[in-house]
Amino acid sequence: MANFVVTGHLGYIGSHAVDLLVHAGHIVRGIDIDLYDGCDFSPLTAPYASILKDILDVTPDDFEGCDAVIHLAALSNDPLGELDREWTYRVNYEGTVRVAQAAREAGVQRFVFASSCSLYGAAGDAAVTETNEGAPVTVYGETKILAEDALLKMAGDDFSPVIMRNATAYGASPRLRLDVVLNNLMAWAFATHQIRVISDGTPWRPLVHCRDIARGAIAAALAPRDRTHAEVFNFGRGEENYQVRDLVDVVAETVQGCSVVYTGEGGPDSRDYRVNFDKFKAAFPEFEFLHDVRSGAQELLREYRRFPMTREVLEGPSFVRLRAVKNRLERLTRA
Repeated sequence: MANFVVTGHLGYIGSHAVDLLVHAGHIVRGIDIDLYDGCDFSPLTAPYASILKDILDVTPDDFEGCDAVIHLAALSNDPLGELDREWTYRVNYEGTVRVAQAAREAGVQRFVFASSCSLYGAAGDAAVTETNEGAPVTVYGETKILAEDALLKMAGDDFSPVIMRNATAYGASPRLRLDVVLNNLMAWAFATHQIRVISDGTPWRPLVHCRDIARGAIAAALAPRDRTHAEVFNFGRGEENYQVRDLVDVVAETVQGCSVVYTGEGGPDSRDYRVNFDKFKAAFPEFEFLHDVRSGAQELLREYRRFPMTREVLEGPSFVRLRAVKNRLERLTRA
């Protein structure tokens, strides 16, 4: 049994991390501002303690007695990041540094940082490895690079960070997101019988299930130190690199009778990258991914039926991060 702190524990991936850790018998504290309060898709597993606090305000006391930190808290996609660039830098970069400093001061040695393959930006045709330079095309990607560099500079005998560059997430979660590509395509298909594609369908994306991301972070936190110390891992599987139009085909197979519409409203997508995941596979040969895109699409179909997913929900504020934040800011302004 270990004592964990999970930042962003009330989010899309964090809710899975808490559930996995609690059911494995670990002690879990969560730190989250609960920006998406009320945006529930299914019940959340409660941690041992839930600290409602901005990560910029954490202190060493918040990490006292902790064995490992899984740092997931962030403004977590490109449109939300562009809403307020300064806010994004403060949360994703300065907030990450603050969490790491407070954890190190509290004597926490193991620190898992949820970075993103999106920092590769426009990477060309070859599958990128961890040695490739980042080429971010958004502030979100920029902040991930800055945070990675800061954490690796903190590495030493008393502090052991590991960087997990996660592929694009998909799949059901207690705090669902519809602003990730497969979830969005499936929601439109289910709710409207129309698959709406806002790009030309050619960009490449690596995909990985949100629960597998949580499992990967936990595996990195519990692995022998010499396997992960100051290492950077692309996290996902090579066979799960897809062009968006390939995902459209999967969705059309899953939700029968849908039409496909390329709206063109998004224009050419400058984020275009395939990713090599051999390093993680070599370091963690025992790790098994439990989901793939096709099983994830089937899972989403079952969950959308259960909820149920309607066009009103799809176009509402609950499950699209940018809309949810704008809705909360408007409520705070009115109050």
